[in-house]
Amino acid sequence: MRRSDKGFVYLWALFAVTVAGVVMAATGQVWQIQMKREKERELLFVGDQFRKAIMSYYNNQITGVRQYPESLEELLEDKRGPVTIRHLRKIYIDPMTMEDEWGLVEEEVSQQAQSPNSATGNANNANPANNSLGSSQISSRKGITGVYSLSNKRPLKKDNFPEHFAKFTEAETYQDWQFVFSRDAGNNNATTQQTSQSGAAGTPASPFGTPSGAASSSGGASAPASPFAPPASGQTGQNPFAR
Repeated sequence: MRRSDKGFVYLWALFAVTVAGVVMAATGQVWQIQMKREKERELLFVGDQFRKAIMSYYNNQITGVRQYPESLEELLEDKRGPVTIRHLRKIYIDPMTMEDEWGLVEEEVSQQAQSPNSATGNANNANPANNSLGSSQISSRKGITGVYSLSNKRPLKKDNFPEHFAKFTEAETYQDWQFVFSRDAGNNNATTQQTSQSGAAGTPASPFGTPSGAASSSGGASAPASPFAPPASGQTGQNPFAR
């Protein structure tokens, strides 16, 4: 083989190696993006499991007290009642950091719980039944309302989130994906459901018909005349016993 032919083969081999390197780099980048999207789906699933577990812990009717857990371990074994309840199967691994350490969203004690002599408290004190009911339903202790990943990387997913995670569209890092259960949101849903049910039921019709006062106020009909009412003026009848 001549020297010129060897140089030509060398150039082709160098070109083939370069093309193979570019293809492998592109394939590796696509694979990394797919893996990151898979981890995001796993993070959404795991975070929602924590949120549902906190909601279940808060709404546990056996204890009679609505309160948030003070640690994630309390979700594994809820010993507040006569029977231990497991709201969460295990402390999941953060798929972004591959560790079981999570950022915690804590609830601040409300002003109403800190100041029992407020206007609401005075109103409840006026009725002992309401006062005992309120104290047995909501606790004033500080607890955990949600979790979030400790990764500071930027997420790929920016849309198509569930309704309760709608704020994730504005997230700058994964730390902004906060999986929180809010009792205010639960109370609003319950209020809306009760309002819709009461609206659907409507006002029951009276078996005795429309009262005479309501009919006269509308002007559509007049009240029936009484058979014992005195005759109208100008229409005085003759006395059959008069002479």
